Amino acid sequence: SVHVIHAFYLLLKYYGQAAQNFPESQIFHCNQGFSFILQIFNGIDIYSMKIDSKVTSRFAHNVITSQVVNCASLPKTAFLTNFSMTIDGIIYLGNIKEKEAAKKQYEKAVSLIVLNISRASGRKTEKFTVSVNIVAASKVTFELTYEELLKRHLGKYEMLIKVKPKQLVKQFQIEANIFEPQGISELEALGSFIKNDLTQTIEKSFSRKKGITITHLNGEYICSTSFLDGDFTIKYDVKRDSAGNLQIISGYFVHFFAPVNLPRVPKNVIFVIDISHSMLGQKMEQTKEALLKILDDVKENDHFNFILFNNRIISWKEYLVKATLQNLKEAQKTNINDALIRTVEMMNEAHKEKVWPERSSSTIIMLTNGNPTSDEKIQENVKNAIQGRYSLYNLAFGYDMDYNFLEKMALENNGLTHRIYEDSDSALQLQSFYDEVANPMLREVQLHYPINATSELTQNNFNHYYDGSEIVVAGRIIDNDLNSFTADVKAQVSIEITTEKITLQNGRKTATFTWLDTITTARRVNLTMEINREKNLVLSFRDGATFIVVLHRVWKKHPIHHDFLGLYTLDSHKVSEHTHGLLGQFFQHIDFEVFDIRPGSDPEKPHATMIVKNNKLTVTRVSEKDYGKDPSHGTIIPCWFIHNNGTGLIDGAHTNYIVSNLFSTPFIN
Repeated sequence: SVHVIHAFYLLLKYYGQAAQNFPESQIFHCNQGFSFILQIFNGIDIYSMKIDSKVTSRFAHNVITSQVVNCASLPKTAFLTNFSMTIDGIIYLGNIKEKEAAKKQYEKAVSLIVLNISRASGRKTEKFTVSVNIVAASKVTFELTYEELLKRHLGKYEMLIKVKPKQLVKQFQIEANIFEPQGISELEALGSFIKNDLTQTIEKSFSRKKGITITHLNGEYICSTSFLDGDFTIKYDVKRDSAGNLQIISGYFVHFFAPVNLPRVPKNVIFVIDISHSMLGQKMEQTKEALLKILDDVKENDHFNFILFNNRIISWKEYLVKATLQNLKEAQKTNINDALIRTVEMMNEAHKEKVWPERSSSTIIMLTNGNPTSDEKIQENVKNAIQGRYSLYNLAFGYDMDYNFLEKMALENNGLTHRIYEDSDSALQLQSFYDEVANPMLREVQLHYPINATSELTQNNFNHYYDGSEIVVAGRIIDNDLNSFTADVKAQVSIEITTEKITLQNGRKTATFTWLDTITTARRVNLTMEINREKNLVLSFRDGATFIVVLHRVWKKHPIHHDFLGLYTLDSHKVSEHTHGLLGQFFQHIDFEVFDIRPGSDPEKPHATMIVKNNKLTVTRVSEKDYGKDPSHGTIIPCWFIHNNGTGLIDGAHTNYIVSNLFSTPFIN
């Protein structure tokens, strides 16, 4: 389906007015009769604060209006695109710089109107600070623009807004509107600054129009006597009628892919732990606490091991072991280059000896706070050892290590780097990261689009899809025929069947067969394939339906017809209710009525009238072969033939189901 994305941007505004000649504090009275103490800090006072937030298809648009605190925090994943300031009608454009560079420039121009912008890293935000000298009583307007795509973690999208004036605010209001074409399935709004006496002012409402859900959150506090200092967090998820959602606007598309109810892929994980002197004490205690909790979540069909390193390497086991109750209990009692190389060797040995299931996900998680001896050499060694077969995730503990080195090494090996902050909740941070990668659902996911119809694609190959996450691909559409724009998703196993050959691809392994082969059991993952020489191919899914592909040979010298394939489905009730296509639309029951049976031009083929989908059709009785029960020879069964290419019976027109060239380009679904 095609939906419209109304906004791909996020705008954050701060309006300020400098105040001069006020006493240190002053009492104001509201119409409601409450008293409000206005705090004065360095000549700046806060009269009001309003937050207006709009989210459209995972993209957020925020406007924060305050009088007048001009320090804000940006989401960690956002990037600044503009900052300007208007003083007495004159617009000053800011240069975005890192903190130290901005500070030096500011110190050189303390007597002038100079705008300096600096950033400093925090946990979930980048701290944004503005330093400026303003003539007394001048009016100032601040405008900041940044953009952010909301990412899905553990089944929810999260938007974090910092509410930290750290002062009394006469009037505070926050409003959020969420527009999602798919509809909102769940929503929660949390404010750490909200006290018990303010909870009654929170309103949450849903409005639905034409299948579109707009969620509205509104909280307004007038003449508050409470200091505002905390976070406002919105978490939500969308309805998912299918695994993917394609949205197109103004020549661009975005494809959201997040399948649900998939079987979990067994996991093979090696934890590489830094036990050098700098990790001793609280860091090691928190690491141990987190690992003990992680072991509680390891499933029995997983395999795991621990490798400890400082100036030497210590393996808990010489090989990966199955997560049995005995091994988990035993584990609970229990230099970067060499540690990672040994880890990869252990992975390779287990793979060669088939210790773990063929359909499993292999991951290396390294926790360290040290610096490597030779960055580039280690990166090269690790990349050559892994060779794209496993994912490497680096957890950087604190600020003492070379973060850029760890990040680059992880990105080169299908992973990510995550900073663990030294705090009382470090163990929870470790466990939270593990929770995000604990349940792999798919491996080697590839999203393909028409080659001649798209350009400027973002990343479209992913090593893993984890439960509760989402894969997002965007690009530009060259072909304006949007009706023919489709997306093909391949995840680990793909089967390509033509009248000449059968190709089975499982990850990086490819097996090719011909119709002259006889294969009784070719097992791949949860799939069993059987080839009956020159007759048919049977595909059986462990918990799903069975498909039969019959090879129909035509006389080689026939002037018109070609060999063709027939697709038949057994146990169609096991197929998803969202399955469609020329055949799939009939897997679910449809009501029809046949009456007025009358003779036709052929005595053996009578005509009749059929009422189906509120259409009145003329149909003809014929006999066809059904290969569902007898794949080798087929069974002759009576059926009704629909004239005019199925018009009135099938959804849409028959031309919607025709591919460009069936025989030169095998159709892959």
